Amino acid sequence: MSKILFIIKKRNTSYGISFGLKNSAEFVANSLIENGHEAKVVQVFDNSNIDKEVHDYKPTHVIIEALWVVPAKIRELLKLHKKVKWTVRIHSKTPFLSNEGIAFPWIKEYNLISEEFSNFKISSNNFEFNQDLSKVIGNESIYLPNIYLPTKRIKKVRKEDDVIKIGCFGSIRPMKNHLEQAIAAIIFAESQCKKLEFHVNSGLLEQRGEEVLKNLRGLFAINGHDLVEHEWMPHNDFVELVKTMDMGMQVSLSESFNIVTADFVANNIPMVVSTDVSWMPWNTRAVPTDTKDIVTSLKSAWLFPKLTWFNYRALVNHNKKAIKAWEVYV
Repeated sequence: MSKILFIIKKRNTSYGISFGLKNSAEFVANSLIENGHEAKVVQVFDNSNIDKEVHDYKPTHVIIEALWVVPAKIRELLKLHKKVKWTVRIHSKTPFLSNEGIAFPWIKEYNLISEEFSNFKISSNNFEFNQDLSKVIGNESIYLPNIYLPTKRIKKVRKEDDVIKIGCFGSIRPMKNHLEQAIAAIIFAESQCKKLEFHVNSGLLEQRGEEVLKNLRGLFAINGHDLVEHEWMPHNDFVELVKTMDMGMQVSLSESFNIVTADFVANNIPMVVSTDVSWMPWNTRAVPTDTKDIVTSLKSAWLFPKLTWFNYRALVNHNKKAIKAWEVYV
């Protein structure tokens, strides 16, 4: 039996809570526990707090979630805990990483460390990026995908009225493509003779997300539709918000898994995603820079709501494969 410790950096309150990473790690941890392992998720303030958590929990495996531990600290920790298997788990694909100046310089250093220490590996939660990364670094990167729990399908009855609520949640940043999605949602709502409520999270702005939010507010100021802004919230509360939506959108420019999509799918709500959310059925995916294609996908999802069953099956199938990948590692 393995004992896995997931370690997340705790963000300052001015920046926001790491809800996405925390949810991701907890879903995987809970799944591993269900499969007979021990697992725990902890948040620490910085590099210097990691040693204490590892010393106290005495894990067989440590998963550092995302790129935030400096390579020198990784080397130090490996010398202190030689019997522990370590990995840094990357949660982004190349387009997003290109905005992080430390990404590939650190990956280069991590790769050198993995050649020196057999108990350290680089990993990724996305299959395609994992393959690319393994090729460019010349060493095997471990594929450790997301697992989404719970997966019990919730029945939802659509209430027909003059307003359509579309949730386009997640941190606001250019790569999330909110403005393009909002334009497509407006065109779609008007084609159905409905008023649009376009729901977003405005509590976390990243990589010049302030400009995106400013444009969203400007867009909705020139028509009769509404932009509804929500603060960040714990996952259970967020799921309750998701349940009030008629449809969801995650037609972003880069994704490695996308937990928000899984939240909508688990609650039986029609969803339109980008081609990057590869675990979703092909008919739900739209080209993120093609407004007409996004509108077409929205119409299909709206007119054929029973197709959400295929979305749910896709999530279940992803989970089965993901659990197998983790079992190989632990």
